[in-house]
This record gives sequence, structure tokens and C-alpha cells, in this order.
Amino acid sequence: MTASQHTIAGTVLTMPVQIRKANQHMAMFSIDADAAQRLIDYSGLQVCRYLPGRAIAVLMLMHYIDGDLGQYYEFGTSIMVNPPGSDASGPRALGSAGAFIHHLPVDQAFTLEAGTTIWGYPKVMADFTIREGAQFGFDCVVDGQLVIGMDFRRGLPIRLTPRQQAQRSYSHRDGVTRETGFEHTLDGVRTRIGGVRVRLGDHPYAKELASLGLPKRAIVSSSADQVQMTFGDAQEIS
Repeated sequence: MTASQHTIAGTVLTMPVQIRKANQHMAMFSIDADAAQRLIDYSGLQVCRYLPGRAIAVLMLMHYIDGDLGQYYEFGTSIMVNPPGSDASGPRALGSAGAFIHHLPVDQAFTLEAGTTIWGYPKVMADFTIREGAQFGFDCVVDGQLVIGMDFRRGLPIRLTPRQQAQRSYSHRDGVTRETGFEHTLDGVRTRIGGVRVRLGDHPYAKELASLGLPKRAIVSSSADQVQMTFGDAQEIS
């Protein structure tokens, strides 16, 4: 079968898109499920209620260093959701849940066009301030307004053999909800309970995060020094 191709800003991308090197900082939060559902109702998807009345939000900063979409920073707000048609609940339901991408600011125009055109991701242009050192931190600013600042305490190393994992993400754009399969491999992982401080700004995105009960203590935070990923084509589901 011939691989599909997409032309973005004069560049031909052949699927799947390859990310050869990236790093990430992630924090997972337990949030009110009804508030999360109200936030993503437009998608037609249902949040995964892993505990009665509770859902999971994931806040993640990615630094893409070598990949088909170029080098850039990206901040994502994801809500864990059930696959379409599923009403599963409880801790085991997280095993089949996917990530609905609600916010996805980036700092480069090429990945913005690719992300919105190919996958329907909600990418917007942003500015990032990165703080390296004993603690890693960043600020994300959209249209001159602070969305979020996060500061991570260094986690403890996890000694695991890197393995490829398959996952699904969901997006909604122009009235269409899409599912995208992707695979990733993580190495150099560090993690800890809590371990992150969140500051919200005045941008409307920040107010949406506040509606979920943020800032609050994270369930867990982690970092990965070496991330490899592949992204396939999006499939329309509604």
C-alpha cells in the first residue's frame, strides 16, 4: 500500500511522521469529572471516570529536537477519555482510554500548519520561556498573556528497558472529531509523587484550567530525556 502524503508549506510529509528525538515534562492531575466533561462536551466524547466523580488531566511540555516537523516546543492539555461508544469506568478503564487534546500551543508555524491540517489538533502560536538548572521550569504565553507556568522537581530514575507503546489521541476541529494512533518509546525517565508547581495566568486557556480545579497537587510528575514517536493519519469518527 502506498503511504499517504501531505504537503505543508511546500514540504511533502510522508506518513507516518517520525519524531527521532524529543524530551518531555509531564504532570497528571485528578480532576472533577463533571467539570472536565463540560469542558470537552463539544467533542462528543466521554471522559474516563477512573474513580467515582473523578477524571484525569495531563499537562505536558514537549521539546521536539529532531523530527519531520522540525524543532519546536509544544504545551498540551489532555483529558483522558473513553473510546467512542464506551462507557467504561473504574481504574481498569484507563487501560483503554485515549487522550483528548484540548489545548496545544506551539512556537513554530510549520508544525502549527501540519498539526491543524493533518490531525485537526488545536494548535495556536505561543511563546515559551524555558528555565534549566536544578529545577526545570517553563512559562507558556499566548497573545501576550500567560497561560501557565510550571516548575518541576527532579524525579527519581526509573530503570526500565525502553519499549514501544501504542496509544490514541483525539482532537476536534471544524465540527469533526478525529482519532490518531501513535507509538512512542521513552528512555531516561524520572518520576515522583507530586513534584510540580503550577501557576495560572490571565489567558482564557488559564481560566479553563482553573475550572478543572487547578492549580493543585499532581498525582505524579515525570520527565523523559529521550522520546521517539511516530504519528499516523487521523481518522474521522464523527
